[in-house]
Amino acid sequence: MTLSNILGYYLLVINFAAFYLYWEDKRRARKDKWRIKESNLLLVSVAGGSIGALAGMHVFRHKTKHMKFKILNPLFFILHIALFFYLNLK
Repeated sequence: MTLSNILGYYLLVINFAAFYLYWEDKRRARKDKWRIKESNLLLVSVAGGSIGALAGMHVFRHKTKHMKFKILNPLFFILHIALFFYLNLK
């Protein structure tokens, strides 16, 4: 298994995890239950799950009014894309 395969699987898993966490947090918010920390939601995004986080924000309409999510998640996505191109053009 090559490094690029491992990275691809990692990104797939982390983005599904981010999407799931946004769904779960929205579900808990509706049921007035214990919530997932905002720092954990942002951590999974910066760790490579920015696409899943953005999709979760859009699909579940969750955290869309919070300025830090509106700014940081797209910023993380742009940084991930820039890193991808930097590593592949090197």
